[in-house]
Amino acid sequence: MTAGIGSSIVGLVVLTGLLSLMPLLVVTVTSFAKIAIVLFLVRNALGIQQTPPNLVLYAAAIVLSAYVMAPVLQGVWAVVADPRLPLASIADWERAATEAARPVRGFLDKHATPESRSFFIESSHRLWTPEQVRAMAGERDLAILVPSFLVSELKRAFEIGFLLYLPFVMVDLVVSAVLMALGMQMMSPTVVSTPLKLLLFVAVDGWSRLLQGLILTYAPVA
Repeated sequence: MTAGIGSSIVGLVVLTGLLSLMPLLVVTVTSFAKIAIVLFLVRNALGIQQTPPNLVLYAAAIVLSAYVMAPVLQGVWAVVADPRLPLASIADWERAATEAARPVRGFLDKHATPESRSFFIESSHRLWTPEQVRAMAGERDLAILVPSFLVSELKRAFEIGFLLYLPFVMVDLVVSAVLMALGMQMMSPTVVSTPLKLLLFVAVDGWSRLLQGLILTYAPVA
C-alpha cells in the first residue's frame, strides 16, 4: 500500500515537471520554431501586420508541428504507455525517459546540420570540464543535438523567409517607381502594393503552397 502511494506521488511529481517544461520542449525539439517564424515573416512581407492574427498563426504552427512530429510522438508514446515499464521510482523514470528520448534523438540528429553540431561539440571543450565533455559531448547526446537543431531551424527559417520576401519587395519597388513616374509622391506605396501582393499571393495559392512546402522540408531526401 505504501509502495503504491509512493509510486503515485513520484509519478505525479514527474508529470507536473514535464507539463511545466512542455512549452520549452515544443519550441526547442519540434518543427514549431521554424514554421512559426516563416509564417510571421510571410505576414510581414505581405504588409498586413494583424491578419491573420497571432492566434491563427500559432495554431497553424502547432497543428503542422503535430503532423510533422506524429511519428516521433507515436514512438515516445509507445515507450511511455508500455505496461511492462516500471515507474515506481526516480530511477525507473530516468530509464523510461532515456528510452522515450530515442525517437526524439533520431529526429534531432536527422535535421541538425553538421556545421552546428560541430560547433557545439568543439565549444564544449572550452566551456565544460573534461568529465562533462566525456559524459555529454557525444554527437548524439541531447546536450549537443538540442542546441544544434534549434540553431539549424532558425537558419533555415530565415533562409526561407528571405526567399519569400524577395517577390514582395519587387512589387513594392515597382509600385514605388510607377508612383514616382506619375508624380504621385504623396500617395503611400503601401496603399497600392498591399492589394497587389495579396492578389499575387492568392493567385499562386500561396498559403497552400507555403504550408505544404514547410511540411516537405522534413521529408527524407530521395
